[in-house]
Amino acid sequence: MQQKIVVLGAGESGVGAAFLAQQKGFEVFVSDRGKIKDSFKKELEEKGIPYEEGQHTIEKIFSATEIIKSPGIPDTVPMIVELQEKGIPIISEIEFASRYTDAFLIGITGSNGKTTTALLTYHLLQAANFDVVLAGNVGYSFARKVAEKEVKYYVLELSSFQLDGIDQFRPHISLLLNITPDHLDRYDYKMENYIRSKFRITRNQTTTDTFYFKKEDENIGGYMAEHTILPQKMAISSTQIDKEKINSANASFDLSTTRFRGQHNAMNALFAVSVAKQLQLSDEQIQAGLDTFVNVAHRMEVVAEIDGVEYINDSKATNVDATFYALEAMKRPIVWIVGGQDKGNDYQPLENLVADKVESIVFLGVDNSKLIKLYGGQKKWVEAKSAKEAVQKAKMLAEKGEVVLLSPACASFDLFKNYENRGDLFREAVLQLKDK
Repeated sequence: MQQKIVVLGAGESGVGAAFLAQQKGFEVFVSDRGKIKDSFKKELEEKGIPYEEGQHTIEKIFSATEIIKSPGIPDTVPMIVELQEKGIPIISEIEFASRYTDAFLIGITGSNGKTTTALLTYHLLQAANFDVVLAGNVGYSFARKVAEKEVKYYVLELSSFQLDGIDQFRPHISLLLNITPDHLDRYDYKMENYIRSKFRITRNQTTTDTFYFKKEDENIGGYMAEHTILPQKMAISSTQIDKEKINSANASFDLSTTRFRGQHNAMNALFAVSVAKQLQLSDEQIQAGLDTFVNVAHRMEVVAEIDGVEYINDSKATNVDATFYALEAMKRPIVWIVGGQDKGNDYQPLENLVADKVESIVFLGVDNSKLIKLYGGQKKWVEAKSAKEAVQKAKMLAEKGEVVLLSPACASFDLFKNYENRGDLFREAVLQLKDK
């Protein structure tokens, strides 16, 4: 009897999983309670994969041999709870894809910096002519890439939501960059639950594998003090950073010739370089890769300089820690655009940086009351309800020699589709100023 895979959620992760499942001979059905993007619908139709949108047909879903769940669907959803009670296995697309490749897997997670680190690790390996693919929580899904062709190496960015759905997934090299409060609304507002989720990246590793982690991170250190971690442990420390140089495995690399800004990006580079050194890249190859790396959009992206004011898009900073690093990296006085959908954030860690570096604030969001209560009495401030309005008001506040920094410390869903949409509209509004 043919086994049936039901894929819940028809985003990139779900559609990729459906392609791979079909390729491996499963009966496949895709169900999304929301609206499926036209581009994904077209792909499903071209491959003859049945799907539904705007509803979940219970009979079809509960007839599954196995469920592949979108990382965006919480385990607390009643239908998921009922599926678990009936003993129907529920896994992530990452878990499913890992069954069908013997490639060398490099898994990267952390509250902040994982996209930059994954992109840089991939770039270093690709520039050194490795047969490597980037996938996971950035770009295309792991399952889609496994379905397309066999490669020798995968660099995978992994969110805590993706790790929650693994069972046997085992990276040969794992990286845990940091753990700071994020997504606590998904983890019963308990930090220990979130920390446990991040450490799932080491769950199936053995003594022949490698685990890189940030030495100074108290959440990482606290967990490791109480739990056995089997892979070879490799601590990455801020002591390996010397101004604009980073030191790894008896070699020094110059960041002054690169696009990296700030201590946090130096740490990201250290993790990526450490992996490259382990995989036997030469120092010359690594430095060349660092020099040619261009970071992802919406992450400390310099959009323009207009009338002596620099505009930076850091829309990907959806939590407090990411914004901390962005504020810390700025050399100019800041007009700070902040706000959005609060995820139970504690903004206290930003107070000293705001006091020292921020000249004025544009609160961008539906409900800015929490942030205004904290910072409204200290700085000049205004509110905005769109990216365009935020940019226009920031321009009025900014003086020559300052920087307008969009680094929201919040999710984007109150006013925008996602952080990319928020960043795109910010960039568009800035470029319109430039054209005037």
